[in-house]
Amino acid sequence: MAGTGEAIPPERCHTAAIQIWQERKRADHRNNETPAITANKMKKLLLIDANSIIHRSFHALPPFTAPNGAPSGAIYGLASILLKLWREERPDYAAALFDRPEPTFRDEKYAEYKAQRPPAADELVSQIIEAHKLFEAFGITTFEKAGYEADDLIATLAEKFKTLPDVQVVILTGDRDTLQMVEGDKLVVQTFNKGVSDTTIYNEAAVMEKYGLAPNQLVDYKALVGDSSDNIKGVPGVGPKTALELIKRFGTVREMYKQLDAAAPTGSAADDGGLAKIRERFGAFRKEAELSEALVTLERHAPIDIPAIEKLAPAEGTGAAAAYFEKMGFSTLLKRLLFPAAAERSAAKTRMKQKPLDTQAPLF
Repeated sequence: MAGTGEAIPPERCHTAAIQIWQERKRADHRNNETPAITANKMKKLLLIDANSIIHRSFHALPPFTAPNGAPSGAIYGLASILLKLWREERPDYAAALFDRPEPTFRDEKYAEYKAQRPPAADELVSQIIEAHKLFEAFGITTFEKAGYEADDLIATLAEKFKTLPDVQVVILTGDRDTLQMVEGDKLVVQTFNKGVSDTTIYNEAAVMEKYGLAPNQLVDYKALVGDSSDNIKGVPGVGPKTALELIKRFGTVREMYKQLDAAAPTGSAADDGGLAKIRERFGAFRKEAELSEALVTLERHAPIDIPAIEKLAPAEGTGAAAAYFEKMGFSTLLKRLLFPAAAERSAAKTRMKQKPLDTQAPLF
């Protein structure tokens, strides 16, 4: 699934949202009377939306090839992201979640689900397969399940491990469909703004700041407006502005239709608040709204075997990753891995010589 950010208008900037997140963390730190376990004191579980990041890297980077002639641009992008994350803050636990090519339960509910999308290019498919070897080199456990999307597996692992008191769950993804999972600072989403380097972390305050809705209300929002990237129609005649108004009034789509069912006839003295007029406009599209809601809601209990979190600790050392980079011809990444200080000095010099790309359009 992809495209939440496309459907919801960006009403506020990323900077303000992150400032709120940072201020809340500082406030927790200052609160000596009732010390809270803040995110930076917790162990970190990183859940990687493999397909979305590989797809993003495939379109953002040149079509590199490995020494054996196989396409490797998307793998290079993914490897660069992992290396950057490991250098900045190596997670205590990590897992990579993949889509499968088989139809999912959403296809069974709605035959037109994602029907408008062209087949994935062979060069992309081969790199999705190859990515399993990259994750193995980093010691990252991978999961996939026929009939379910990567987002459902992410939701399932997040639902299980978010209850651990000393673990913060971070979802790394190339889209924003998992924003519905966000809870406080305990379960956050890190997504890309442009390319494969600039990211934003969304906690609950940041989601509210950007979209004007609580994370769990994003499901109701998309149930009303639909999602063109997944060919989900939503309710005819409902755009972003109307959807926000309806959700702020009723709270959820289900509550809206519950109240519309009980509304008095139009023009009746008992028609308090104009419910009858809302029913005239949208009452006939209850099935469409309920179908859209079912399609955009992530499955939090997918039937997969989940190990104890200790089993998700990445491998220690750099030997396997170094060997993989050498095999793939990633000489620059190999230097960053083995000589991080020298690589950072070289990168800093390069950044100083480059002009800022202020006009670069976001790729998301």
